Amino acid sequence: MALAFDTLGYAKALRDRGIKAADAEAMAEAARDFIMREIATREDLRQALETQTLRLTVRMGAMMGATAGLLFAALRFLPH
Repeated sequence: MALAFDTLGYAKALRDRGIKAADAEAMAEAARDFIMREIATREDLRQALETQTLRLTVRMGAMMGATAGLLFAALRFLPH
């Protein structure tokens, strides 16, 4: 999902606060080019959450397998 950044509105807001038009436009373009590409979208966050969920599931499975293995190994050494 792409984010829309209103460079025209941003530049206008800067001009309204006393910034020269050329400087305001340059700042708006810089904000679009450098700041906006670093903002995470909902899709980015959803993918990160899915990745972490998968990692935790694999780790929990590995821990349960290791625990079961240790339990069965310990049971072999108990007197019958």
